Amino acid sequence: MPELVDRVEIVEVSPRDGLQNERRTLSTSAKVELIARARKTGVRRVEVTSFVRPDRVPQLADAAEVVAGLAGIDIVASALALNMRGYERAVSAGISEINTVVLATDTFSQRNQGMSTAAAIAVAAAMRERARAAGLRLTITIGASFGCPFEGEVTDERFAAVLRQVADLGADEIALADTIGVAVPSDIERRFAMVHEYAPATATRVHLHDTRNTAIANAVAAVRSGVTALDASLGGIGGCPFAPDATGNIATEDLVYLLDRMGIASGVALDPAIEQARWVTSQLGVQAAGRLVNAGGFPRPVIQ
Repeated sequence: MPELVDRVEIVEVSPRDGLQNERRTLSTSAKVELIARARKTGVRRVEVTSFVRPDRVPQLADAAEVVAGLAGIDIVASALALNMRGYERAVSAGISEINTVVLATDTFSQRNQGMSTAAAIAVAAAMRERARAAGLRLTITIGASFGCPFEGEVTDERFAAVLRQVADLGADEIALADTIGVAVPSDIERRFAMVHEYAPATATRVHLHDTRNTAIANAVAAVRSGVTALDASLGGIGGCPFAPDATGNIATEDLVYLLDRMGIASGVALDPAIEQARWVTSQLGVQAAGRLVNAGGFPRPVIQ
């Protein structure tokens, strides 16, 4: 097992994965304000939108307009693209970091992307070639790494077969997504051990959903497995619109508290994260899924 790291990066995904599954659609200006507010927490890397078909994800139909509004916000802005058309739109808009997804099962891949897993790997290979030539960063996320809403368990053999092909592409970063929130810490440890075996020099990242109240435990397992980038969403908002019952992400503010108490630096401040979690959930008219919005940090300031 890798040594426990002393610093990790939080990737704020509320503007993309957070908003894509909410009933209320924020205006373009509100989305830009969310990104600016996320920056106030100390986060530097933000997944700002998704360049996918507007009829499939109408909440993010204004992707190019959101990116155009980011001038002056000091972040590394990434975006999701699932095919070459999405990749081209993202690059034309000014995105310099692309995240693409390869689903671990064919059924989910067809539901989510309209193609088989093998076809998604071929798309990722084409993106890798284009991104390398253009000097752009590419993350490949293996979605449903721990379980599929349609096929059930993802076996080690199936995961390894997909992982080997993804590792061969030489992406800048490999992320594993617990898309429907079924993983437990032993799953995280086992799957990331495989990533370190097949892609030992590649940066690793994890995307956790808290559907079954395991995301915080899984975050600890990921950090202890050597993962240095963790996705999180202010207020725990979000989910996957193409996976039944795939509820929200791990809450940024909860993750910050966890890391702070473990002595692991993230560069993100807890009180501002709580403040912005309250803001975005009020904008959406939903309750925060995390606990720190209500409980606050510890220790509390002493009242004289």
